[in-house]
Amino acid sequence: MNGEQTQELLSEAELEREAVLFEYSQAADPIVAGTMPPIPIRHFLAEVYRTEETGLFPLDLSGELGTDYPATSPSLLASFARIRGGESLATSPQATSELYYVIEGSGFTDTVRGGIAWAEGDIFVLPGVRSVHRASKDTRFYVVNDSPLLSYLGVAQRESRFEPILFRKESIREELEKAKADPEAARRNRISVLLANRKFRQTRTVTHCLWAMFGVILPGTRQKPHRHQSVALDFVVEGRPGVYTNVGRDLEPDGSIREAFRVDWVTGSAFVTPPGSWHEHVNASDGPAFILPIQDAGLHTYLRTLDIRFT
Repeated sequence: MNGEQTQELLSEAELEREAVLFEYSQAADPIVAGTMPPIPIRHFLAEVYRTEETGLFPLDLSGELGTDYPATSPSLLASFARIRGGESLATSPQATSELYYVIEGSGFTDTVRGGIAWAEGDIFVLPGVRSVHRASKDTRFYVVNDSPLLSYLGVAQRESRFEPILFRKESIREELEKAKADPEAARRNRISVLLANRKFRQTRTVTHCLWAMFGVILPGTRQKPHRHQSVALDFVVEGRPGVYTNVGRDLEPDGSIREAFRVDWVTGSAFVTPPGSWHEHVNASDGPAFILPIQDAGLHTYLRTLDIRFT
């Protein structure tokens, strides 16, 4: 019968063992209270993956974030990968979304959904499936997945939300040139193209969790500060002396960032921009610079918590 007790009742001592009550002001902001560490600004130079060995090298901030699983932000894990020509690398993350940027090299990836041929500058996105990446020549990837989110929730992927997709370098650069040539480009906060998947029409993001952009900062320009609640894991596709990002919590009355932390763009490096931080990109050099930010903004957009703001 419905409502019948089927198991022995737990004792009150067992039920109350982990129960805690806090006065509201002591728990309303765990970061201020010191129980939850803030997300640090961190710069990872290319030396992390400059090795002769084939392997995956996580950019792991679990110590700073207080997690017992690898994480670069609370919901994302970035890694550098190296595959020697003629060798392969198998990946099988507990994730729903994976994005691969081909820093250099060429080859193909075998998945249960089919094979993908890729080359330098291409971006391919997988739905968290077992894959074998085979390099025709020495290859390096920048990889981001959402495995920390699943680890935090204590869940496993139940089904793939999308099929593998590929963005060719030529297509990305062609669309970026169109954006740059648009008469309105000079008035926009960014000159960039967003990578998207027709499957996610509401969020217009590359997966239901990941957001990705390919952008250019033209010589002698400053992209004015903006902020959002998603964490950005930025990969510097092409940097040069005089190109940098300023990051800070507050703005001065003139719109500049107060007490800014400067991250110089080094080709092949990656850096973390914390949520809620104002940030701007500056190019004081005589050549263009290119960047690939990857964020958990797909999830934030769906939850209506992105809260993106521009000066």
